[in-house]
Amino acid sequence: MARQAALLALATFSSLSIAQISDGFEDGWNQSTWPTYAPDCNQGGTVSLDTTVAHSGSNSMKVVGGANGYCGHIFFGTTQVPTGDVYVRAWVQLETALNSDHVTFIVMPDTAQSGKHLRIGGQSEILDYNRESDDATLPDLSPQGIASSVDLPTGSFQCFEYYLGTDGTIQTWLNSNLITGMTAGPSANNSNDAGWTRETYVPDITGVYFGWEAYSGDINTVWFDDVAIATSRVGCGGPASSGTTSVRPTSTAHSTTSNPGTTTKPSTTIPPTTSKTTSSAGATQTKYGQCGGQGWSGPTVCASGSTCTYSNPYYSQCL
Repeated sequence: MARQAALLALATFSSLSIAQISDGFEDGWNQSTWPTYAPDCNQGGTVSLDTTVAHSGSNSMKVVGGANGYCGHIFFGTTQVPTGDVYVRAWVQLETALNSDHVTFIVMPDTAQSGKHLRIGGQSEILDYNRESDDATLPDLSPQGIASSVDLPTGSFQCFEYYLGTDGTIQTWLNSNLITGMTAGPSANNSNDAGWTRETYVPDITGVYFGWEAYSGDINTVWFDDVAIATSRVGCGGPASSGTTSVRPTSTAHSTTSNPGTTTKPSTTIPPTTSKTTSSAGATQTKYGQCGGQGWSGPTVCASGSTCTYSNPYYSQCL
């Protein structure tokens, strides 16, 4: 019966951008699907299912970094990543703001770096990429480079997305807005990528892991919800835990967590399924930003030189 249901779901959504794997964790934390990951050492970080904080539904994954510097790191994730182009979307909530120290909340083992990590996190109070092999950052951490990225707001869930292309293209969005400083590749318009492009680099990741890693002792709590890894962009209004997934939790590993002391549970309203899109009068989306899709309520008019291009029912992009 379960097999028939899975086949029916795949047939129903065969014309959509079907996620390689996605989860809203409403069925719990399946540790076979989402195992923990702590390379080299594991001293104090924790991963748990949180039933008090969520972006949608009731559950999310909660990661608490340990107090032992690098060895206090901990992640959960998967090796179920597509071959070729990779799109990742996660709703992320930080308890403590990014500061000047270098930290990471997503790591990806990377064949292009002989297994070392492609990292996403922050330093200088902004979001950035970091290559473990040579410590290059995207953007450069010059005053101009810092200004080309953004911080990650705390206290509520933020929609974080990125794209890794087979030609070396990297694109990154926060709440559907392109982060210019976190772009790279043949078509990128980024004047703050000198360190990143000093060598030819095409990411070839073999896993995606969500969590916390600090290099100066920073401790933080991070929640992740409605995670999707796909072959085309899902967008912030796309499905997270539905029949569109090719990998679905089949058993629940029990885990408990305490109620966060300073975090109030956000609204758990699921994005609307209507295909109607609305936009504030005069609002214009930047090139590569989202401009339409089910549940989308942002700008639908693209900046000059780009056109709103349909990708799937959940996502259209200014190209």
